[in-house]
Amino acid sequence: MLRLHGVVGHERDAALQDKLHELEHAGAVEQVFIDEGDLGRRRFRLTSDRGTDCAISLDRDEALTDGAVLLDEPGRMVLVRIGAPRLWRLRPATTAAALRLGWSAGALHWRVRFDGDELVVVLDSNVDDYRARIADLLAAGGVAEITEAGGPAATRIVA
Repeated sequence: MLRLHGVVGHERDAALQDKLHELEHAGAVEQVFIDEGDLGRRRFRLTSDRGTDCAISLDRDEALTDGAVLLDEPGRMVLVRIGAPRLWRLRPATTAAALRLGWSAGALHWRVRFDGDELVVVLDSNVDDYRARIADLLAAGGVAEITEAGGPAATRIVA
């Protein structure tokens, strides 16, 4: 378990921006998602988007905000995100499409995880920005956007 005590900065702090950018490209930035209703709590136990079990404690005079930095160490940073992650689920139709999708996701530095034969993308911006980057795969039917029921007909954005 990773123990995190207090806020050590914010992603908008000038002193952290270059390091944050570098760590994002290295895939070394983890995020913990906290529901708005839980912002008044002083102690949390959450799992980061990378699967790290985190125990978070705050002093009485501290408040969490979107972008708060809870850990800043060489090779790793942990950020707070308020609300649930927005997810985009994709299923490649063929092995060739899976390879192209995987290459695209890696080259574009998308934050992803795998769920069976689906690629789950954690969205940082509008889903249309992501769609534009793999428009050829989507248009050709090589990749399907997955619905709640698991079918290929519609987009499922989990908010």
